[in-house]
Amino acid sequence: MTTSRKFPPMLAVAVFLALALSGLQPHDRTTWVMETCWVMVGLPLLVVVWRRFPLSPLLCCLLAVHALVLIVGGHYTYSEVPLGHWLQDALDLSRNPYDRIGHLMQGFAPAILVRELLVRTSPLRGSAWLAPLTVCACLAFSAFFEMIEWWSALAGGSAADAFLATQGDPWDTQWDMACALLGAIVSLLLLSRVHDRQLARYGTVVEEQRSTERQAV
Repeated sequence: MTTSRKFPPMLAVAVFLALALSGLQPHDRTTWVMETCWVMVGLPLLVVVWRRFPLSPLLCCLLAVHALVLIVGGHYTYSEVPLGHWLQDALDLSRNPYDRIGHLMQGFAPAILVRELLVRTSPLRGSAWLAPLTVCACLAFSAFFEMIEWWSALAGGSAADAFLATQGDPWDTQWDMACALLGAIVSLLLLSRVHDRQLARYGTVVEEQRSTERQAV
């Protein structure tokens, strides 16, 4: 129990340190702020609400990984991340794929966040609609993010190119949303049972959900 209580603060400190380091001479300061603002807002928010609404360990890990993906992308800009260049060369790709990884995570981690919020706070716990509505929420957020990129492009012109990271792909917006959709679906398929076990251990999941899911199958 002591270890489990120390785990979330350790993750928060690691994310904060990574954020601080990424702010040292980033490739483009404006892009760094725009990409990492979600971490700047989300991390203090979690600290404020933690006593009333502690998150499951699985969700804490996913949010930390997602934050690190955003932080790395913000520091280098998504089209210049070294890992992406390595993958591009290794897989003989036409573009740096780190942007695609970021959008997969944009669905993968928020899927568990949305699922946990719905299970713990809404009448959807135990409902067969839980998974479909979780995926819809993730896709809606992805669409909203693409609108933010659109507004940024209108406001910043060519200065927003590093933030958009389209790399000349006219279908970049569609690919981004498709990756987020895929990430959300895969996340629920792989992690729903693990998530249920953790939530049950925290006393926040009811048995009706499992019986409803068995009937739906």
